Amino acid sequence: MYEDDEGRIDAAEQLAEHNPHAAAEAFLAIACDGSVGDEVRLSAAELLADVDPGAAAPACVAIARDGAVGDEVRRSAAERLAALAAP
Repeated sequence: MYEDDEGRIDAAEQLAEHNPHAAAEAFLAIACDGSVGDEVRLSAAELLADVDPGAAAPACVAIARDGAVGDEVRRSAAERLAALAAP
């Protein structure tokens, strides 16, 4: 259906304009999908935070705890998680 992982992100972004709840589900699925590239997963978590901040925390945790993800991306996900938790 999609040519690549970026296509999935693009589709979710377009969906956000019409159905934020469905877009949040799509961003969460991308962020938690270990077969998706690290940077795309992080982008999905960041975009998820814009649509549904409460749902972004589990996505960031999934990325930060995934040992197959590069250190920089894991660190960025942990920093994003901390920012989400800040008052």
